[in-house]
Amino acid sequence: MKKIILISTVLLSVYFFNACESKKFATGLEDEIYVVADSTEYQELYDALSQTFEIEINTPLPEKLFTLKRISPNQINQIQRKKNIVIVAPINSGSLTSQYINTIVDDSVKKLLSNEDFYVTKYDLWARNQLVTVISANGMQELEFKILKNKDKLLYAYQKISDDRLRESLYSAKYERKEIEGKLLRDFGWIIYVQADFKLAKTSPEDNFVWLRRAPGSDMERWIFVHWIDNASPEYLNVDSIKAIRNRITEKYYRTSDDSAYVLIAQDFFVSNEVNFKGRYAIFTQGLWDLNIKGMGGPFVNYTFYDEKSKRIYMLDGSVFAPKYFKRNLIQQMDVLLQSFMTKDELSKDRIEDLLNSIDESVKY
Repeated sequence: MKKIILISTVLLSVYFFNACESKKFATGLEDEIYVVADSTEYQELYDALSQTFEIEINTPLPEKLFTLKRISPNQINQIQRKKNIVIVAPINSGSLTSQYINTIVDDSVKKLLSNEDFYVTKYDLWARNQLVTVISANGMQELEFKILKNKDKLLYAYQKISDDRLRESLYSAKYERKEIEGKLLRDFGWIIYVQADFKLAKTSPEDNFVWLRRAPGSDMERWIFVHWIDNASPEYLNVDSIKAIRNRITEKYYRTSDDSAYVLIAQDFFVSNEVNFKGRYAIFTQGLWDLNIKGMGGPFVNYTFYDEKSKRIYMLDGSVFAPKYFKRNLIQQMDVLLQSFMTKDELSKDRIEDLLNSIDESVKY
């Protein structure tokens, strides 16, 4: 998933009419954004909106981060429980959407909406875990400019709430393999959330390497590895080093069953961003992997960062192999699971005690 460099939140206000206090959870697909707009205004704004939200990632087939679906303002009752909504129109164009915006924000906000950096966001407006954004300006040209100027912030907001919703659904104490997490904590000083259907495939203390696998041998495999470098320096945090380290690790451990081929980073797609990983400067990379002899491949995401307290560089990596399926949502799941990583210093005493007490010595590395 596309990540944006250290974005700070724009200070926003909202004066929407009060909704019902008792709200149901938002529904719909994670990768859909419903755009409330008049048809002619939407046509004029579509390129800017598409450049903002319909970013393509290669999996290796191109897939969009989000897909836009236009809705007329007189149909808004039909989509009020959807997860992602954008309401967009010039503030005084006279269109139905413009009239609607004028009814849901007060006069002070209308003045602020003419500012090129100001748009209105509201969480949980009509449903829980929902994000609604109102974007407006004095005219169509200004509105298009505002969307493009703020496109990274707008995309980030919808990616973040999507990750938060997915995290809520993925992380479950009922399906958590605490016995594996406890061993990782005891032996290596960190944890990552381990779902019930993930298995501990390999640990290599000499290489500071741990490999978790889901559904090995199936047509929908997922792999996570954690690798770390002790007594490290943050000076080694650069894209070239990340490529070299990942290729070295996967060449050794991600091999075919007959040992004739191994995984490498594909040359035709690789992007990187600087991000904030739980308060640490990190490099987020995403790309494609394939075999050195070709024939199979898929997407991967990777966080690499320096942890000051442990003096370690950590590499967290998630890959997908699912040739028969769309992979946009699968790679997002891997991304969210990687974000569950925590060092021992970040855990409470009660959490540490709970995990250590859960250790099952029958779990083999």
